[in-house]
Amino acid sequence: GSGMHVHMSISKDGKNTFAGEGYAGLSETALYFIGGIIKHGKALNGFTNPSTNSYKRLVPGFEAPVMLAYSARNRSASIRIPYVSSPKARRIEARFPDPAANPYLAFAALLMAGLDGIQNKIHPGDAADKNLYDLPPEEAKEIPQVCGSLKEALEELDKGRAFLTKGGVFTDEFIDAYIELKSEEEIKVRTFVHPLEYDLYYSV
Repeated sequence: GSGMHVHMSISKDGKNTFAGEGYAGLSETALYFIGGIIKHGKALNGFTNPSTNSYKRLVPGFEAPVMLAYSARNRSASIRIPYVSSPKARRIEARFPDPAANPYLAFAALLMAGLDGIQNKIHPGDAADKNLYDLPPEEAKEIPQVCGSLKEALEELDKGRAFLTKGGVFTDEFIDAYIELKSEEEIKVRTFVHPLEYDLYYSV
């Protein structure tokens, strides 16, 4: 499947607040923003990866950005810090969204997650400067991952929605209606008998 990588930064008074002296030239504000996205990553999947097909891309072991971690030195993390030559261009790149997402919902949700990280000073921990695809299982299980299905993503969105409703940006009524709509789609796909199932199980 195709990704829709989202590049983000925040400017204030004409200055890029993500530029600093920390890891990969990031500011503390940028790190907190990353922390918010990592914390709310699974709930975000409900908007950033809103189809059952989305999760055929987000599969561990296939070089997909499933690990909720950040790094400037590899593309295996779901949040990458692109190399830039100017502080004005300092930004972060969320790699797990895909083009099935409604951009108005996905971008707003990502921003709300990042702002929650800034407001609550959610530090993302150390950068993952190693190839996450090659981690031994005992290390890999310590790193949070994106959801594995649309059903899981909608459940995570339902229980983790508080950061989205701050300031009335999203309402509970809207989120409820969205979850109901997407749940109907998920059930249709889950209960449909795929031709491959006949090939695999007809003789059982």
